Amino acid sequence: MAGSFILSCESTVDLPFSYIDGRNIPVLFYSYMVDGKEYADDMERDPEALGRFYRFISDGKIPKTTQLNTYHYLDFLRPLLEKGNVLHIAFGSGMTNSVANAFEAAEMLKAEFPERKLVVIDSYCSSSGYGMLVDFAADMRDEGKSIEETTDWVNAHAHNIHHQFFTVDLQYFKRSGRVSGPAATIATILNICPTMRLNKAGQIIAYGKVRGRTAAIAETVKMMAAHAEGGTCYSNKCYICNSNCLDSALALKEAIEKNFPALKDKIRICEIGTIIASHCGPGTVAVFFLGDERAE
Repeated sequence: MAGSFILSCESTVDLPFSYIDGRNIPVLFYSYMVDGKEYADDMERDPEALGRFYRFISDGKIPKTTQLNTYHYLDFLRPLLEKGNVLHIAFGSGMTNSVANAFEAAEMLKAEFPERKLVVIDSYCSSSGYGMLVDFAADMRDEGKSIEETTDWVNAHAHNIHHQFFTVDLQYFKRSGRVSGPAATIATILNICPTMRLNKAGQIIAYGKVRGRTAAIAETVKMMAAHAEGGTCYSNKCYICNSNCLDSALALKEAIEKNFPALKDKIRICEIGTIIASHCGPGTVAVFFLGDERAE
């Protein structure tokens, strides 16, 4: 394994498993429940998994997700510690309380493996923004940076991974009770697209509403220009993810490449995984990039 330590993460990084596995990053998988049956957060391992998930939604079913408990972390981290020192970057606490269980498991394992170093980090990120933070950490590991150096960088930059997103479909928010029925109906009639971001604590902030996808894309590009490292000269990692709306993701990619020429042919488009999509439903598009510190 590259580097002097093992880097691990959770399936909510929303990057393909083939990519994460190819970077030698062990993954702890979340799962969701429908009709009492459990389904793993697939990370594109099974080409049928996402289609099945969206069929559940189209049939009116609301997938349920649960936290990872302490025993999940113990069972996942123990075999890794048997091989070497471990840096585990966890799904952000703004999205789940699972990270508290990761910290608890780490304290138990430190007593069990006193000769090993185990670090658990709250990413304060979500979806492919979380994946981006892990990807940066993998770069450092592969460059030969120590676990301490990588930990310091991740802790210093977790709040600099921006998550800017919008949704073009409020029907799932209505069905799941996150938006009232009348509000969702009016928004649909008026072609309203809420614009959202993650704050410093990793929580979703809905800060505006625009009419139509074109305006939502323009707002997203505007916010990226205001906050990206180097403004419109930004040339670092850039990921776009979507929940069953690839056409919107491609339209956003085209707009970003037009306004950020250094990103031409460098943007990675990913699928929002089943855990995040269980909460946002179809029609969500997000862009992730490195920039200034996220606001409260």
